[in-house]
Amino acid sequence: MDPAPTAFADLPLDPELGAPVPFACGTDDRYGAARDGAPVSARTLDGRRVTQCALSRICGVCGAGLGRPIAFLGSPEEAARNAFHFPPAHLACAQALLAAYERVPGALLGQVEPPPSWVLVTTAAFEFVRPGREEVDRRPTFAPHAILEQVR
Repeated sequence: MDPAPTAFADLPLDPELGAPVPFACGTDDRYGAARDGAPVSARTLDGRRVTQCALSRICGVCGAGLGRPIAFLGSPEEAARNAFHFPPAHLACAQALLAAYERVPGALLGQVEPPPSWVLVTTAAFEFVRPGREEVDRRPTFAPHAILEQVR
């Protein structure tokens, strides 16, 4: 059914960016393909996969089960709000993704605008927060509990 978990080196490549496409962005198989038939993209998140990562406690990069520490990758604004859009990841997966996207231009991983820099935080636990009807931003977020480490 689903190719997850997938080693980082085996992730599909975004045809536009040439960068790896993490599990939370969809896959190039029929179960994770974009609903509109577009090729997989590292720019957008697949809402089905984001929810799957939250509820099944799996890595947003490789799709394997999470242990501790849990890593979150996002913008400085997300870190300041303690509300990340990209799902939790293994620390090694988040670091590999950060290295792969270091020089990729534009908005990535569900960001509305390109972040000025990336922030990587680690924690032992998180909350999955679904937006209320009155919220303007209808995307779910992940709220890490106690931050263990933050790297800019």
